[in-house]
Amino acid sequence: MDSAILQSPISAIVVMGVSGCGKSSVGAACAQALGWPLHEGDAHHAPESVAKMRAGVPLTDADRAGWLDRLAQLLAEGESSEGLVLTCSALRRSYRERLRAARPGLGFVYLSLGYQPALARVEARADHFFSPALVANQFATLEPPQAEPLVLTLDALRPVQDLALEIAAWTGARTSFPLTAPAGDAP
Repeated sequence: MDSAILQSPISAIVVMGVSGCGKSSVGAACAQALGWPLHEGDAHHAPESVAKMRAGVPLTDADRAGWLDRLAQLLAEGESSEGLVLTCSALRRSYRERLRAARPGLGFVYLSLGYQPALARVEARADHFFSPALVANQFATLEPPQAEPLVLTLDALRPVQDLALEIAAWTGARTSFPLTAPAGDAP
């Protein structure tokens, strides 16, 4: 269930989902809209983990442990008065709980996407280390964040700007641009 009415202010957000869902694009648009710093979760993987993913070898929970520790540290070190956007697949509930423990008021934006669109997007990325062979493993590992606190679930196929506007409104934070699309941008 999505958190439609927030009981406490969101201090930071994790843009999450399977590879190819648009975490980086949506995260960047959110960071710009909110005026919050952006941290790309992929930049904090151990070199050994990057090599495994490049070779099409799935990561284990043990492979992800140090990565999640580094991301939790980023969240914990952030000023509580200043927001933060983090991109992270956060596929399992236990991973999300580990991140929640690091930062009170942490919200998760789950970019929901089906297998075929995710595979097509990953195959189209020429400059990323993530092998298309791993997309099926992402879906096998995914535990959707249903009934978890401070979660907003969005369709990853929507335009990035629309998603960023909805996320910015959901956080309740001041934004760097108006939360309405320009009049001439209607479909």
